[in-house]
Amino acid sequence: MGWAIALHGGAGDIPVNMPPERLEPRKSDLSRILQIGVSALNAKHSALDVVELVVRELENCPHFNAGKGSVLTTNGTVEMEACIMDGNSKKCGAVSGVTTVVNPISLARQIMEKTPHIYLAFDGAEAFARQQANKSHFITPENIDRLKQAKEANRVQVYGLGNVAAATSTGGLVNKMVGRIGDTPIIGAGTYANKFCAVSATGRGEAIIRETVARDVAAVMEYKGLSLKEAAAYIVDEVTPKGTTGLVTVSPTGEVAMPFNTTGMFRACATEDGFMEVAIWKSE
Repeated sequence: MGWAIALHGGAGDIPVNMPPERLEPRKSDLSRILQIGVSALNAKHSALDVVELVVRELENCPHFNAGKGSVLTTNGTVEMEACIMDGNSKKCGAVSGVTTVVNPISLARQIMEKTPHIYLAFDGAEAFARQQANKSHFITPENIDRLKQAKEANRVQVYGLGNVAAATSTGGLVNKMVGRIGDTPIIGAGTYANKFCAVSATGRGEAIIRETVARDVAAVMEYKGLSLKEAAAYIVDEVTPKGTTGLVTVSPTGEVAMPFNTTGMFRACATEDGFMEVAIWKSE
């Protein structure tokens, strides 16, 4: 099997009678962003670059709870979180509590690549962001070329065969307490990647943190010998409480699994052999 890509725009109690004026833009954006990722992978660009590119697009879209579409805290403010992780090296970067950063996922990658740490939050993260913004505003000429190629010429960067990467970004929960940190930036809970799989979780962060969901998918693959689909289904169906969890997962061999135990999950995937899916509810 070849490459595979999976992405989500959040899971939860998504009404099946969602009005078309709200539903169609979301499905259209999922399709558009999926195609950007597919174009990048077809152009043999790295897994890490592809997941950052795709999540940046999700952050820039107002229809999903990340970046521009982030939900508000109880004080009516935005506190964004993001995480990125490379499967081969296990290098990772995470950020929480940022309010002014346009693309938190790119800040997470800056933390991974330009600091000795994994996780920065709140004032420290904002200070680091300002340092980087003074140099490049997070958007380097190389990254501009990546996005331009993906949108206009269907080309991005190099995908390392057999490697996987995961990236997740969120605004958190509606009406969350100021200072609340969810599962997204916690390595092994909301985001994880190693030689077995890459996982991005969505749903009720507190439940996902308690069960270390993302790492457990990889663990049951490694220690119980389950396939990606078996492992992801086991965690969602047998481990996490009903109504709390959705996963998008891929393996280095090109497998995809996107189980969830919520009413719905905005999700999309594609594989190198031409399979493509954009869906929300289980009946689709």
